[in-house]
Amino acid sequence: MAVTPLPAISTVPDLTTKDQASILDLLFEPSPDLHTLALPLLHEQKFESYNHLIASVGVQLTSLADSSSASDTKWLESILSAHPRLGAKKVDSAQSAAEQAQLKGSDDEAEALKKLNEEYEAKYPGLIYVVFVNGRSRQVIMEDMRKRIAEGDLEGERRAAIKAMCEIAADRASKLT
Repeated sequence: MAVTPLPAISTVPDLTTKDQASILDLLFEPSPDLHTLALPLLHEQKFESYNHLIASVGVQLTSLADSSSASDTKWLESILSAHPRLGAKKVDSAQSAAEQAQLKGSDDEAEALKKLNEEYEAKYPGLIYVVFVNGRSRQVIMEDMRKRIAEGDLEGERRAAIKAMCEIAADRASKLT
């Protein structure tokens, strides 16, 4: 499945809202809540690069993480949960499907990953484990999951998920430009 390349960064503020939302979907994951958060920024600001755009969205996400408002927390968790679970059989975005293909492993590993996802989500209600795989093996990723579950730091997890989302988006941008 061919993915449309990203338009020149200089054109982003002049694109239609639909086209800007498509850019966010390609870089991050389809999320109406991310559209609500970031589309005004894309309309109003010119960016030097896609990495600058991604960093600006990261600042917005971090502002939600820093907020004491329950509605901001729910908003952030909705955006972070737009990423598919690691090892999920059904993945909607072409980018995530390709990224997850790197994590192929045995049936036993798939079952262990499923259980770790469940354990993670029980430990951090409202979150899905998000990590920039970056060529690491399933075993390495599962060890990272275990470590993050054991830490029990919900605020730290939100920040780790934001960082991972931005790293994933930067990697996608480099491949789509």
